Amino acid sequence: MNSSITAELGSGAETIDASFLVALQNFFFRPSAAHALAVMRIATGSMIAYIHLVWMLNLESFMGPFALVNNTTWKGLHNGPVRDFKWTYLAQTESMSVIWGHETLACLAGVMLAVGCFTRTFSVLAWFTTLMTAHRMTGMLFGLDQITLMLAMYLCLPRPGSVWSVDGWLCRRFQNAYGKHRWLRIMSGIPAMECGLEMPACWSNKFATRLIQLHLCVIYLFGGLGKLRGEMWWDGSAMWYSIAAYEYQSMDMTWTGHFAILSSIATHLTLFWEVSYCAMIWPRWTRPWTLGVALMVHGGIALFLGMITFGLMMIVANVAFVPPIRIQRLVGGIRRQNE
Repeated sequence: MNSSITAELGSGAETIDASFLVALQNFFFRPSAAHALAVMRIATGSMIAYIHLVWMLNLESFMGPFALVNNTTWKGLHNGPVRDFKWTYLAQTESMSVIWGHETLACLAGVMLAVGCFTRTFSVLAWFTTLMTAHRMTGMLFGLDQITLMLAMYLCLPRPGSVWSVDGWLCRRFQNAYGKHRWLRIMSGIPAMECGLEMPACWSNKFATRLIQLHLCVIYLFGGLGKLRGEMWWDGSAMWYSIAAYEYQSMDMTWTGHFAILSSIATHLTLFWEVSYCAMIWPRWTRPWTLGVALMVHGGIALFLGMITFGLMMIVANVAFVPPIRIQRLVGGIRRQNE
């Protein structure tokens, strides 16, 4: 009798383990289409090109012999008593020709990523060149650079160039060439068997999407926990002080000071949303509300606090939680209306 009970318990445990592994596999590796990733690819590539263009407007102030933080200072900051192992070849040279060449290449890689031309190659190149520049720009980085770099890193893994891209068009137009020439498949990241498919699905799309989703949850959670350390987020005045800061104003919203209760409610709701994001975003019935608040929060940052690019990229990052089929239907509906 004891042996039969043990056998039943053992088989039950094996069943639970098997079901857990199946659920884990489906969560991370179930094949999915690339439409959400394509939206992020277009926005991220465009933003990478824009970021490098902005740096190039006054490149001598950021890198080279006359930089605000020169190579000697940079090495002192990163190779001091506490090493952070941050490295970039841009801190090893003061040749402006090399630096200009790097920034030009990074800008080109961003454009090629946005249009989806040889996507696999230029996604890696856009990420790497931006990473090298970001490591060199100690003291001059902002949230926009970090979010864009994070998305660029994860876009190196999937096949975001399989839809709405030059690669997708070329693959459908020249299927025989993609079947014969391996270098075309390697540079684009599209296997020959996926050419001609309207919604090519693969496991790497799902895997990259999950990594972006989990990274976003970590960002919001620790961002909210950090705000909990500030008194202004407890007394409800944080939103007012953000609006009243002239260096961030793109629209004059100081009239909200006459309605302190509204600023206080907005402050506490924003804090609650940020801390609970990692829990509220996963259930299907709370996800639309969580994404709606994300759109309002980051849209408000873009419109009222002068950080248009940062607010836009945070909205783009949240697209990771939108099912690809929804995006395909939305774009298809817009196309039909314009025909």
